[in-house]
Amino acid sequence: MLVFWKERLVFLATPKTGTTAIEAALQPLANLSIQNPPALKHTPVRRYQRFLAPYLRSAAGEDFTVVALMREPIDWLGSWYRYRQRDAIPIKERSTRGMDFDSFVTAHLANPCPGFADVGSQARFLDPGNGPGIDRVFRYENIGAFIEFLEDRLDFEIILPRLNVSPEGSTQLAPETEARLRRERAADFALYATLD
Repeated sequence: MLVFWKERLVFLATPKTGTTAIEAALQPLANLSIQNPPALKHTPVRRYQRFLAPYLRSAAGEDFTVVALMREPIDWLGSWYRYRQRDAIPIKERSTRGMDFDSFVTAHLANPCPGFADVGSQARFLDPGNGPGIDRVFRYENIGAFIEFLEDRLDFEIILPRLNVSPEGSTQLAPETEARLRRERAADFALYATLD
């Protein structure tokens, strides 16, 4: 999460949407940068609006614009799956080594969800509940529009480094698995469909 005081702007770091690279490029400009631990770095909208927004509003005398990115839901799960394929995953129970993507998605939809597939939901991350929402969500796949927005708002040229990139790998789904995913995670697909 990054807070830009003068510009009254907050960037919430949706997991697996290039946030490490964005934070590396913009951290020197931010007045507040929360990059660790992951639970704080990836503060969801509800938690931000409940705890941090009132503090910032009180200190600044006005609300901040809140922005985030969202990735196409299957691609997002694919990134988690490939990321957890790495040898460097410190907790064996979180590794996806030795399984295919279809098995990962099936596990993600299971109840209870095993640790290696328990990655949450972008719709839940971005859901404001009954409180104020997020001002603007950009498609990760159109990160250029997000960068243009930031460059205009921050008056700064942004060049993103390639950091924390998931390894290559197949993310093919059986048609019945994809249909189940679209049905059971309909909120993610519906939210993504509303974005420019």
